[in-house]
Amino acid sequence: MIYTIQSEELGVSIQQKGLELSSIKHKKTGTEYLWQGDSNYWTGQAPVLFPIIGALKDGTTFFDGKPYQIPKHGIIRHSTKAKVTEHLDDSITFQFHWDEETLHQFPFRFIFRLTFRLKGNQLNVSHTIHNADKEPMPYQLGAHPAFNCPLKNQGEYSDYFLEFPVDETAQTWLIDDNGLLTDSTKPVFDSSKILRLHNHIFDNDALIFKDLNSKSVTLKSDELGEILRVDFDDFPYLGIWAKPGAPFVCIEPWHGITDHQNTDGDFLSKEKLKILEPGKEETLSYRVTLFDQ
Repeated sequence: MIYTIQSEELGVSIQQKGLELSSIKHKKTGTEYLWQGDSNYWTGQAPVLFPIIGALKDGTTFFDGKPYQIPKHGIIRHSTKAKVTEHLDDSITFQFHWDEETLHQFPFRFIFRLTFRLKGNQLNVSHTIHNADKEPMPYQLGAHPAFNCPLKNQGEYSDYFLEFPVDETAQTWLIDDNGLLTDSTKPVFDSSKILRLHNHIFDNDALIFKDLNSKSVTLKSDELGEILRVDFDDFPYLGIWAKPGAPFVCIEPWHGITDHQNTDGDFLSKEKLKILEPGKEETLSYRVTLFDQ
């Protein structure tokens, strides 16, 4: 099922399955900013990543020595179990509740709420995680929105670039053929604000940044100028990705990262975990600002 919200400037659609954005459209111009999925490249659009980001080594992790299998990117991504708890013209909130099936994958009782809210030309996406268990709950959280690039089929991929608000010297962390993190890095920035896209930029998979100075990034093109900005103050890591040659770019705020290739498999050894105390909840948000195109 598809749900919609709108502001005076934007219309947004969200799939009940996976709580995945399926459209971000400018009402005046009709411009579609969100990748619409294509089996020739990638059918996803904006997966929700919880309680892991990326892959587990050998598909398995351990809690107190017991093995658990969590699918890549977690248990929200393909689920149809979330319920709508509030639906207004400009916002909608979904709630995903632990059950016996989730306990076999992730042995904690939790409530996951996801709110999409529009105001003018901005979309705010807020993830609230409540620990309903009696033990501290570790988790990772990430977003994976894909944006059309080129936009409106204007220009080539190489005409587009990502601009950060301050100069960056960050390197990317490389992953292996199994989608696991390595200790190898590759320089990306040299005191520059600009990351120019090209058809081979993702030949070695995602660019993974752990130490950016910036907390926002803007997608621009030489012809169109500003297209959209993603603000990710609550997320320490950022992934940038597309299938090589595909006409989109993912801008992915992460609190956590895929397993390291040398992990011992213990969930508590995962990188950049959040630890939520029993009965507590916390909210992590990102924001997308769409410029008139």
